[in-house]
Amino acid sequence: MFFLPTFNLNYLLFMMPALVFSLVIQLYVNASYSRWSKIHNRTGITGAQVAQRLAEHIGMYDLKLQGIPGQLTDNYDPRHKILSMSRGVAQGTSVAAMAITAHEMGHAQQDQHNYGLMKLRFAMVPMVNFGTTIGWLFIFIGLALKLSNLAWLGVFAFSAGALFSIATLPVELNASRRARVLLKENSLITGQEEQKGVNQVLNAAAMTYVAAIASSVLQLLYFGSMVGGMGRRRD
Repeated sequence: MFFLPTFNLNYLLFMMPALVFSLVIQLYVNASYSRWSKIHNRTGITGAQVAQRLAEHIGMYDLKLQGIPGQLTDNYDPRHKILSMSRGVAQGTSVAAMAITAHEMGHAQQDQHNYGLMKLRFAMVPMVNFGTTIGWLFIFIGLALKLSNLAWLGVFAFSAGALFSIATLPVELNASRRARVLLKENSLITGQEEQKGVNQVLNAAAMTYVAAIASSVLQLLYFGSMVGGMGRRRD
C-alpha cells in the first residue's frame, strides 16, 4: 500500500532534527524579541521614524511605509518600494523595533544598489513556487505508479525550494550587516547595551534562515531517499 510521504512515521523521524532545531531557534527568536522589545532605545524614536531617517540618509525618497498585521511580519517589497511594518515595530521605540526596521532598510539599500544576490532571490520566486508545487505532484504520482523517472524529475523540481533557502541566507546576513552600519552612521546606537540588543535581535533573525535551510535540505533528502528506494519496496 502507498502512503503519502509527508504523513508517515519515517518522514517524522527523518525530519526530527530540523523540527527540534527550528523549535529551539523559534524560542530563541521569541525570547530575544520579547526582551529587547521592552527596552526603549535612548533616542526615543519609533521604528517608523527610524525608517524615515535611514531612507533620507541613503537618498531613497520614493520609499513608502505601510502598516501590516501580525508580529515580526515586517518586510520590504522591491517591486513597489514599500516597507511594510507591523504595529509593534512601526510605533514602538524599543531596541528591537529599531533593529528590525534597520534590517528591512538594509534590504531597501540592497534594492537601491542592485545587489546581485537579492535580485537572484527575487527572480527565483516563480521557479520555486512552480517547482515545489509540480515537484510534489510528480513525486506523488511517480511513487504511486512506480515511475522512477517521473519521481526523480519531481525531486529535481522540488530542489528549487532548498536552493531558494540557501540563496536567502547571504541576502539576509548582508541586510543585517547594512543595518548595523546604517544605525552607526546615523548615531542611533548610543551605547554598548543597545549595540548588544541590536546584535542579538539580528543574529536571532538570521538563525531562522539557517533553520529553514536545514528543514528544506532534509526534506529534499527524504524525498530523494524514498525515490531511490523504490526498487526495494514491495506492495
